[in-house]
Amino acid sequence: MTPEEVLARLDAPLSLRRRVFYLAVAFAGLTGSALIGLLWVTEPGLPTRTSVAFGVLVAIGLGWAAFGGWAVTRRTPLFARDRVVAGWLGVAAWLAFSVGALVISLLRHEREPALLGVVLLLGALAALNLRVARRARAALVRRRNALAATTTGE
Repeated sequence: MTPEEVLARLDAPLSLRRRVFYLAVAFAGLTGSALIGLLWVTEPGLPTRTSVAFGVLVAIGLGWAAFGGWAVTRRTPLFARDRVVAGWLGVAAWLAFSVGALVISLLRHEREPALLGVVLLLGALAALNLRVARRARAALVRRRNALAATTTGE
């Protein structure tokens, strides 16, 4: 494949397969938010911590829905920017979960080593996913710039 062909593929917008995937992500986020929101609205007298947890879950679902909508509507190449944004969403969701789990465990005066292990494992996975996404984006941008330099004769 010539540098011009590679550059043309890098400059292409999202494929149909990726668009369908991001559309599914958007619908999953909307569906999850709608179901949790419906449960939240129809259950009167919930404890405050449950209402807060439902609110956080609705916000996380809406965040994924917004991300899916953003990715689908992009007409320009993303160069793995979508993966970086998804990585940050994962880290933010992990952080919200971790803070909530910590607050609940402190309020209940419980020490749960299994919960701590799950929180740490999820945090490590979220951080690793973000790191891999950032590296992939940097590699793609470097490759595109190098190819653009060779095709223009610099």
